[in-house]
Amino acid sequence: MASRRLLTVLGGAAALVTGTAAATIAVTAQQRRANEDLSAEPLGELKPDRTSTVAADDGTPLSVSEIDPVAGKPELTVVGVHGFALSQRSWYFQRRDLAALSLPKVRQVYYDHRGHGQSGGANQETSTIEQLAGDLDAVLRAVVPDGPIVIMGHSMGGMVIMELAQRNPELFAERVMGVALIATAAGEVGSRGLPRGLLSKYNPLTRGVGELAGWQPGLVELARAAGGQLTRQAVRWLAFGPRPVPSPLVDFMIEMLAVTPVRVLVNFVDTLGTHNRYAALAGLKHAHVLVVGGDSDRFTPYSHAERIAAELPDAELARIRGAGHMVQLEHPELVNSHLIDLLQRCAGVDNMSSSRRIWRWLSK
Repeated sequence: MASRRLLTVLGGAAALVTGTAAATIAVTAQQRRANEDLSAEPLGELKPDRTSTVAADDGTPLSVSEIDPVAGKPELTVVGVHGFALSQRSWYFQRRDLAALSLPKVRQVYYDHRGHGQSGGANQETSTIEQLAGDLDAVLRAVVPDGPIVIMGHSMGGMVIMELAQRNPELFAERVMGVALIATAAGEVGSRGLPRGLLSKYNPLTRGVGELAGWQPGLVELARAAGGQLTRQAVRWLAFGPRPVPSPLVDFMIEMLAVTPVRVLVNFVDTLGTHNRYAALAGLKHAHVLVVGGDSDRFTPYSHAERIAAELPDAELARIRGAGHMVQLEHPELVNSHLIDLLQRCAGVDNMSSSRRIWRWLSK
């Protein structure tokens, strides 16, 4: 039997549909998006219900936002872990649409990595995936101290989730019901896609580049224009797939990339280049796992998603055709449809064992 999805469609209306119908709606919406006028869409500007500053274990301030469901008590908390050079704002469409869910009702938590967005800075010693995993753990302890969790990570955010699963498998066995790994890799960074030599912080191209697209710096195509900003063409080509993309999305990407100085981001190059956490995937064995990849992703080619899914045979693998690295911005209806499927599995809509785990927490 097809699983049920609650898909928030254009205009903010929610409908309960079968999986087949939801897929049809998502594809139709995807086709419309290329020509959609997003000029009135407040990209990245939705106000949270609460904001706070969480101190990492070394005292670094981390900027956190919380969003409650439209009505009722949440059954799950969704935590978003953003990618390199971006910020929590990159989850705009997920934040907007998941708040309207009623099956299940979800609370949402988003935060900025150190050295990114509105969080405190990072130095060379603290610009590591290991440190970011410790920061994620600190956020969970501070604002999600109990109850079931679903964690979604984009790009470097997915790598951070893998590291946390390796260091704290009990958390994933007991409380993390689901994980979404979006446009990410478990290792072999640079062996597929962009040349590995460009990942070295000693490469002169890396030091000559300005604000960065995605998470893999050091690209000739990211050379600044005369005004000191990324060329629009470079951002468009690197972040998205070949199909037409609404102009406001490109503007939004440029705006996010302009926040974090390149001198801060260069410090993260080494940790990305040495990332190898295939063994860490074993820590996700107790969770429902969704792996999403765009087959036009120039940073983390779709083969990375296939490799992760091969290591996790029970995971759902979603191929978003024509999508680039910013798949959750480029094709939000498709990505959100898969995320809602994941949330419903975690909430026990189609799985009573998951339901019993949920009610154990809700009854406390």
